[in-house]
This record gives sequence, structure tokens and C-alpha cells, in this order.
Amino acid sequence: GLYLFSAGLCKTRPTDLVFIIDSSRSVRPSEFEQVKVFLTNVIDGLNVGPNTTRVGVVNYASRVKNEVFLKTHRTKTALVKAVSKIEPLSTGTMTGLAIQFALNVAFSEAEGARPKSPDVSKVAIIVTDGRPQDNVKEVAQRARDAGIEIFAIGVGRVDMTTLKQMASEPLDDHVDYVESYSVIEKLTKKFQEVFCVSDLCATGDHDCQQVCISTPGSYKCACKDGFTLMDDGRTCSACGNAAIDTVFVIDGSKSVRPENFELVKKWINQIIDKLDVSDKNTHVGLVQYSSTVRTEFPLGRFNNKKDLKEAVKKMDYMERGTMTGMALRHMVDSVFNIAQGARPGVQKVAIVFTDGRSQDYIGDAAKKAKELGLKMYAVGVGNALESELKQIASDPIGEHYFYTADFKAMSQIAKKLQINVYEDPCECDTLVKFQKKVEDALQALNKKYILYESMSKRIALLENKIV
Repeated sequence: GLYLFSAGLCKTRPTDLVFIIDSSRSVRPSEFEQVKVFLTNVIDGLNVGPNTTRVGVVNYASRVKNEVFLKTHRTKTALVKAVSKIEPLSTGTMTGLAIQFALNVAFSEAEGARPKSPDVSKVAIIVTDGRPQDNVKEVAQRARDAGIEIFAIGVGRVDMTTLKQMASEPLDDHVDYVESYSVIEKLTKKFQEVFCVSDLCATGDHDCQQVCISTPGSYKCACKDGFTLMDDGRTCSACGNAAIDTVFVIDGSKSVRPENFELVKKWINQIIDKLDVSDKNTHVGLVQYSSTVRTEFPLGRFNNKKDLKEAVKKMDYMERGTMTGMALRHMVDSVFNIAQGARPGVQKVAIVFTDGRSQDYIGDAAKKAKELGLKMYAVGVGNALESELKQIASDPIGEHYFYTADFKAMSQIAKKLQINVYEDPCECDTLVKFQKKVEDALQALNKKYILYESMSKRIALLENKIV
């Protein structure tokens, strides 16, 4: 058939793709030919090459045969030719064995797979028409854990349960069923679209001034550190940023006690009330820790005060130890990670609350947080150690460190804590414009001065000649 995709209208992202095809007894030779046509059509829509998409084919029945390694063919023509020569094995159905083989051998670097990296997708497409004679659940899980995205295509009297055990989530996108091999071709278009990049940042189809962030089928713009995204959602200004990512890191240890934990939740909500919470301005995340650390909700999940405050109220008290160091590491590595909802180029603020001495070392994690430019507020109650709080707090420590002996006095701290760290962006805008004017005026003066200098020299020369 004629496909839009092979006309080069679709960019495919670099992919290591392995087809795992069932050629057991139940697959008749004519049906196996239809599977090969399907493979050929999907390959036809791909951008095949060592730096783009590499293709391998694993053929299986009771045994597994590697027909094409990822490193074997560098061109589409050679691949298609190799596929046309594959013969059915016509024995049993050892699907688990085939997946195991793909994981250990077909997707190994020795056989031409690329090292694991976010830039290269690993994809397996399994085509089968029966019930496996071995276990597929665990081995498929291992393959998925290794970063392989699995699509499962079932034909005719296939066992749907095992099909679902093999495929990646969401199952709706990764499990396909066709009544017979004669109609497997209708899946061609779907699979050519699967490999089509809708990553508009990668293809350059965006109008972001500084940073482009991919979203499924779309994108959003962001700015580098020190710049603010303007209202048009595209351009960046060097002005103060009203956008802040704020994360509360809350001690849920036994010593806090349930009634006081409720006061802590009220205190968090008192601070949220003061923030400019919205999709564009302040985002809030919440972490609770005791002997373990738990993200209660990530940055950007709730972007209005009502939902945020509801979520804070629902936080369950952990009531165990005090691993403050572990909590700070989790905050830096996970919660303030762009993959977890943090925004690039946005001021980062952490408010760490504790009521006692940490059971682990906090120095390194606190130092790392501040080196990364996080603004750290340390709030202590009761038996919290002054030395630890001061280690956590940003400079000047006086503005970032708070202590009270009693939980009931925490609302006073909420009143004092000033998070909106930036001045009004408009004022800053005016300032930048004013600086620009001053610079322009100085440059103009400088040009005039240079002109004046050269004129003076020429006059002096003329005078010398006259004399």
C-alpha cells in the first residue's frame, strides 16, 4: 500500500526495534508470509540506519532463532530482503523463551543494540496466535524493567491473558488483536505512527525562544535560569520571576504526636494561603518523612489553593523515625527533578520542618541543595537542633531559620516567613529598560568621544604642518 509515512513526512526517533514472531505449528506457511508482509510494511515506514532505527528479527516456536541482529543490516533494502528469506520453524510455542532471548541476546550491545539512553527507544513487537507453553509474565516484566517497550499482537485463537501479561502499559496502546493473519496488514499504519516522532521539540517545529519541553503530541516553552516566561508562553524576559517551585519537607516522626501533626498541616495551609498559586506562578509539592520518605504530591499536580489545601489535609501521619538527611536527598534528586514536575529556570524554594535531631547525617544533602541554588528555609519546633537547622538554612541565616518551643506558636512563623523572593516583575522590567537606555547613551557618548579624539589629533597634525 501507499503510506504517507514512507514519503518522509514522519521523522522517527532513534529506536532499537526487535520483532519477535511466532512460527509455531498453528501458523500456516501462507499465514507466515502475511506476517512477513506486515514486517516489511512497518520497516518501509521507518528511517533505517545505524544512527536512526536499527531492526532485528527473532523467530520462535519450540526453539528460538535469531534471523536478523540489530547490527546486521544498515539499509532498508537489505533488511527487507532478509525478512523475505525467513522460514517458519513449525514446532511448539515457547514465547517466554523468545522474550528471554530478546532481552539477553537480541537487545545486547554485542549484537548491535545501543547503550541505554533517553535518546534511544527500545521496542519489541511480539506477533503470536497461540497460548505460550511456558511462563511469560515474569520474563516480560524483566524486559519492561530493562526499558524495553513491548507491543503484543494476538491473532485468531490467541490467549488474551498472556498477551496482556507481556505488553507494556497502557494496555490499550500496546495490545492489538486481529481475527486472522489475512487482516494483520491493517495494523501497519498504527505501527508506522507509533514510530513517528510527535516530539515537536526534536523536529524544531516550535516557537520557543529558549527552552522547549516535549509533551505527548505537543510542547510547552520554558526559560533558562534567571529568565521568566512571558504571558505569550513563548518569549523570555530577564526580569524577576513570579514563578516559584515551593516544596514542603515535613517531619512525620513519632515525637511530633498526632494532635500536633494536625497543627503542622494547618501551618502549611496558612503559608499556601500567602502564595500566588497558579499554573504560571507558584507550584507547591509536599514531602513527608520519618524512617522513610514519601512524596505526598509532586510539583504542579494541584495548581489552585483549594485542591492543594485539601491534599494537605488528607496527608496521613507516618509516626516513625527522623531521617532528615534522606528526606533532603529525596527532595533534591526526585521532587525538584524536571521529570517529576519541577520547571526549568524557575526559582526553587524548600521549607523544611522538623521537631527533633536527625537520625542520619544531613550536611552533604543540605550543602548540595544550596549549591544547586535552592532557597532553603529551616523551621524547628520543640527538640529541633539549632545547629542542624542552621546547616539547612540559606544565607542570610537570620531570614531563613525559625524556631519555636511550642507547636501552637507556629502560626507566628507562618506570618514571618516571606517566600515571594522576587520584586514585582514590572518594576524589574522598567529597570532593565532603564539600564538599556543608560548603556545606549554611554555608547553614543563613547562614539562621540572617539570621533572627538581623532578630530583633535588631525587638528594637531595640521597645526604642526602650518608651524
